[in-house]
Parts: sequence; structure tokens; C-alpha cells
Amino acid sequence: MRPLIVIPGVTALGLVAFALMLLVVKLLWGWTIPDLFPGAVAQGLVAAKITWVTALKLTILLVVLAGISGAATHRG
Repeated sequence: MRPLIVIPGVTALGLVAFALMLLVVKLLWGWTIPDLFPGAVAQGLVAAKITWVTALKLTILLVVLAGISGAATHRG
């Protein structure tokens, strides 16, 4: 295959995966955090739901941590 054809496809696939991870982070936060920390949510110490911007920040953090973890395991 020619690289000029593959690069847009790989980029699009990466963007779709990032968008799905963003959605998963937002949905999982609202689903698990109130159950795990009901007292903290009731007192306002932890947000029961997060905004899309906060989900974006958490997703970026998770991607960076996954990249660091993957790099550490592949060093050998």
C-alpha cells in the first residue's frame, strides 16, 4: 500500500478511537463515581457528573499514561 493512502485512514481511526474514549470516560464517571463515593458526592467534594471539557482532560491524561505504560513495557 502507498503511505499517502494509509495516513488519512490511520488518522481518522485514531480520532474515532479518541472520541469513543472521551464518551466512555464521561459515561463511566456518571455511572460509577456516585456509587463509589456517595458521601463525597453528597458533600460536593466530588462531582457526580463531569463536563465534556473535564472528560477531554481525563481522556488526554489516560492516553498519556497508556503511552508511558506501553513505552515502559516495550523497552525490554
